[in-house]
Formats: sequence, structure tokens, C-alpha cells
Amino acid sequence: MAEPLAPAALSPSSSPAFAELQADAAWRTLDFVSDLHLEAGEPATFALWRRYLAQTPADAIFILGDLFEVWVGDDAAREPGFEADCAALLRGAGIERPAGARALFFLHGNRDFLLGEAFAAQAGLRLLQDPTVLHWQHRRWLLSHGDLLCLDDTDYLAFRAQVRTPQWQQAFLARPLAERRAVARDIRTRSEARKADPRAVWADVDDTAARHWLQDARADVLIHGHTHRPADHALGEGLSRIVLSDWHADGTPPRAQVLRLSPQGARRIELVD
Repeated sequence: MAEPLAPAALSPSSSPAFAELQADAAWRTLDFVSDLHLEAGEPATFALWRRYLAQTPADAIFILGDLFEVWVGDDAAREPGFEADCAALLRGAGIERPAGARALFFLHGNRDFLLGEAFAAQAGLRLLQDPTVLHWQHRRWLLSHGDLLCLDDTDYLAFRAQVRTPQWQQAFLARPLAERRAVARDIRTRSEARKADPRAVWADVDDTAARHWLQDARADVLIHGHTHRPADHALGEGLSRIVLSDWHADGTPPRAQVLRLSPQGARRIELVD
């Protein structure tokens, strides 16, 4: 099993503290996904996720945020329903799979930042700090959801700073589950309305900030999601960032992609035609 290392030392104050993760020496295939936005109302994407987990040859799967459309608290998975089904599926794909244990890692996104240790234990997930440096195949890979690097999205970053505080989270999680679910429905409605607004402007990752992160982390590749703009970006000086795809099995066109690393290199696996 992979072992954490001490946090890396950083120089510029603008850079975050990077956690570090040492890969298991036996790992040969690593999969990276993000932005599945799973919810009960999107059964096609959940079915695709189930099929992927049953078929992937990966020794480790890294979920880099927004696995869920919204997460209102780990207590939602204590009762029968969609959240409990998700936990059972993950556990079966990881530590309870017949072929032997597979490592499952989760890094918080902007939609599921309230996912905590209780659900992680129920689902067999290991929580990662954002960002984390992964040591694998004699290289340092920088992993992040990516939202912290969207510097032009100032309104979101201010909101993020507020809701990531222990005080805000404790107050929200103290509210009844039914009330939190109602808040989640309202968030989804407003999100869908914004997506449909042709005037909406979507911020992208700031390449200068991404380059600084990589330099400070002594890594050469950043893997992230969040922007729903899958592409490979050269940042100069041998640095690059790989953007993961979002998943939407009923989209036009349908979207679902996995980034797979092996000793032969990195390639994108398309799960839908």
C-alpha cells in the first residue's frame, strides 16, 4: 500500500503546501478520473461508472474531485439510497474485489468537499490533500482538482474560502438532512440555469500559476479536472498540465474519459462512442 511522505518544503508564499504520496512498488496501471457528478437523477452515468469499475485493470484509481454532483454530508449514506449504493460500489471495486485489493483515492472537488472520513471508510477510499505530489515510476506527478488555479473566478474563490472553514461546515452539517438535501436541490437548479446562460463566462486554470505550482513541487506534469475542458497543455520548460474529462453519459455528445498511466506512458481511454 502507498505510504505518505512528509510535506514538501515550498518557497513562494503564493503556493500551497503540497502533500506527498509514495506509490506502491507493485503498481503498473494507474487511472485518473474527475467530474463524474454522480446523482440519482443521472442513472446512465452511474451505470457507466459501475461498468468501468468492473472492467478497469488499474492497480490504483485516483478520483480528483466532483465524483458527486453535490454531497450534503456522510450521514446521507447511512440510510438505504443512492449514496449508500455508491459506497457499496466503491468498496466492492476496491478492497473487496475478488481479484485482490485495489487502491482507491479521493481528492475533494468543489461539489463534494463535505465528503469526510466516515464515508471514506464506508467506501474504502483514501482521502488526499489538494494538491498532492504522487511519486511513481521515478517521476513526480502533481494532482489537484484544479479549482484553486482558476484565479479569474474571484467570486467562486471567495465562496470557497468561506465554505471550507470548519465553522461553516459544522454549522451546515448540524442542519437536518432533509434541509441539506433541499439546499442541494437549489444549488443544482441554479447550476443548471447558469450552464444554460449563453452569457456565462467560465474561468480556466491560470497557466502561470500552474507553472509555479509545478516548479515549487518539483514536478513536471499537473493532472487536474474541474474545467470540463479535456486537453494537454504545454507550459514551457518541459512542464505541462493534463486536463481530465467530465462524465455525462446522456450528453450531446456523450462524455466519459479515463486518463491511464502505465510504464509505456499516458493515454486517454474513451468509455463512450
